Amino acid sequence: HFIAEIINPETGEVLPEGSQGELVFTSITKKAFPLLRYRTRDICTLTREPCSCGRTHVKMTKPQGRTDDMLIIRGVNVFPSQIETVLLNHGYPANYQIIVDRVRNTDTLDVQVEMTPEMFTDNLGDVAARQKELVEGLRSMLGLTAKVTLVAPKSIVRSEGKAVRVIDKRKI
Repeated sequence: HFIAEIINPETGEVLPEGSQGELVFTSITKKAFPLLRYRTRDICTLTREPCSCGRTHVKMTKPQGRTDDMLIIRGVNVFPSQIETVLLNHGYPANYQIIVDRVRNTDTLDVQVEMTPEMFTDNLGDVAARQKELVEGLRSMLGLTAKVTLVAPKSIVRSEGKAVRVIDKRKI
């Protein structure tokens, strides 16, 4: 047996029923086991309204997002910081954009990487070799294949405040 509740992800305070927040599970029947609250990082809503079928169990809405920046792509947990680590290790600036989409029920991962002015070249062979090197680095770090596109310096949109690193086009 366990308790499911919704909390405010910033403060940890329990929110009233029907509110949107982070889903937390607490196991209450384990003997000689500390009481642990498991934060799922999933944003959803819980309701206890009776179902039209007669069931009275708690119902959870489909997760509407996450409180952390983790993406689940083809069953693999991907953090943008992992992608940034690969880019920095290969000498690229930390200006990139991750585009996640779904094509024929399969998630796709595209990473657009800004080159430095020194790296920028008209030689397509050099660009292709650099892209292949990054594809291999990302496959090694993430365990999945990403499409890498090298773009000209200062071509990725910069925003005021926090940069928009992830564009998720999936209709989940």
